[in-house]
Amino acid sequence: MDKTVYLRMRQRVQVIQHQKVTIGEVAQIVASDELEEAIKGYIIHEVTPEDKHLIVIDVMRVIATIQKKKPGLDVQTIGPAQSILEIQMQQRKLAPVYFVLVWLLLFTGSALAIMNFHEDVSMQLVHQKIYFMITGHYKEQPLLLQIPYSFGLGLGMILFFNHLFRKRLNEEPSPLEVEMFNYQQDLDQYVIVHENKETEKKINGN
Repeated sequence: MDKTVYLRMRQRVQVIQHQKVTIGEVAQIVASDELEEAIKGYIIHEVTPEDKHLIVIDVMRVIATIQKKKPGLDVQTIGPAQSILEIQMQQRKLAPVYFVLVWLLLFTGSALAIMNFHEDVSMQLVHQKIYFMITGHYKEQPLLLQIPYSFGLGLGMILFFNHLFRKRLNEEPSPLEVEMFNYQQDLDQYVIVHENKETEKKINGN
């Protein structure tokens, strides 16, 4: 039992330039206490400026490193076969003028999208007809309906995205977060497949 090591690769790990990445940082390890501590400290990769933004660490590389350091171990792998190292670049502070420009761009674009949608579905005509059905009087600007509708539209967007500024309303993910998660999964899968093809080309070329 002491010779068995269970290994599970982490999906994505954030690293920095010149960092010496250990097996304990890219994988979860279950083994005897002494063996686990030793394996966690093995260096699997050192980040260099030549590395791109994403680095793929394959489980076979991890197993080879373990077998080289500790021959005869029975390594059992569980879960994903690769771990993606994401190199964190130095973030630049966004100047206030750019923040204002981006905010104005998003605000104007959102407002135009909502207005164009309402124009396409003739929302004003619908409000006029509803107002006439309720009161029996025609009014060109039925503010009694339009004002609550405007507030309800904003409240509906808050509930839909499950955020009020940075505050989350509940633990349930918003549709946008689900779509971003699916996009990240597809992106990771593409990076893994692309990296494997590049590795095969290098091996065949040699």
